[in-house]
Amino acid sequence: MSKVHLFDKILSPVVTEKSTKLSEHNKIIFKVPSGANKMNLKKNIEKIFKVNVVKVNIINKQKRTKMIRGRNVNISGFKKAIITLKKGQSIDLTAGI
Repeated sequence: MSKVHLFDKILSPVVTEKSTKLSEHNKIIFKVPSGANKMNLKKNIEKIFKVNVVKVNIINKQKRTKMIRGRNVNISGFKKAIITLKKGQSIDLTAGI
C-alpha cells in the first residue's frame, strides 16, 4: 500500500483546548472520512507515524443548524477518531511528515 492511500484515511488533526489536554494522556484526535473504520485507522496510523496504537474510538458528529447573525446556517457533520497511543509514545503534529 503506497503512502498516498495511507493519508486518505486522515483528513486533519483536531487542535482544540480539549484535544491538547487529552494529549497529556497519550491521545490524539484526527478528523477522518465518513467511511473510515477502526481497523484501517489503526493500521494506517501505525504505518505513517511509526507508533503503537492501543485503542481507537470513533465519534460521528451529526450535522446541525446554528443561528448566526439572525440566520439559520447549516453546520456540516464529520467523523473524528480518538487514537490512544502506547505509554511513552507521542505524535508531533507541528512537524511535517
